[in-house]
Amino acid sequence: MSGTGERALRLLARPGAWLDAAGEGGYAVRLSADRRRRSALLLDEAVFVALTRDPGLRARPEGGWRLARPPVGETACQAGRPSVIEGRRLVTGPDGRRETRTVNLGESPIAWLARRRDGRGEAWLTLVEIAAAEKLRDDFAQAGTVGRLTMAWDAGPKARGGRGPGVDPAERARAAKARIARALAEVGPGLREILEHVCFAGTALEAAERSLGLPRRAGKTVLKLALGRLAAHYGLAA
Repeated sequence: MSGTGERALRLLARPGAWLDAAGEGGYAVRLSADRRRRSALLLDEAVFVALTRDPGLRARPEGGWRLARPPVGETACQAGRPSVIEGRRLVTGPDGRRETRTVNLGESPIAWLARRRDGRGEAWLTLVEIAAAEKLRDDFAQAGTVGRLTMAWDAGPKARGGRGPGVDPAERARAAKARIARALAEVGPGLREILEHVCFAGTALEAAERSLGLPRRAGKTVLKLALGRLAAHYGLAA
């Protein structure tokens, strides 16, 4: 299946998600959490037909379609965290080895924001900001701390490298935690909190605004400031 089809499957695996007919013969994936019923992803006829074949679609009483059965490959959507769908994926570890890990198969808020455009057609996030966010998220996954937003990052031992062959998983996790501590310290208080919500907890930007007591629509500005400092810390800034 195409990349668009795979993203559609991940989105449709969320509780309450459904597929709806859109204009000009297209189809839209819609999420129950979006009260304005904006599309999370637009599909063409070819992807729609592929979904009807595998894993199959069934009609909703309210209109549209839902998945007839879960996608191939066991996944579990965590209650209260619609952007988190746990599954198994082959990934490259810090030592360069390929291994199967439990990862988040859902679309992250960063991935969603990366597709957004403003009124002038410009991307909300730059490629450098996206790269910085994904680097931080990768360390978070390596640290084995998914869901632990309030962790005291600087409480553990300092890293002793942790990237060479033969390093045990516990040592790699400690090294990742130390890298997170250094990154968040560089970003600083007042900005690091939005990274913890968006990059670690998978919180949508609007929900992060409310949780942090930010003015409406201020989350994007605060996030970009935080990602700018993060990118500079990683040496990614232009």
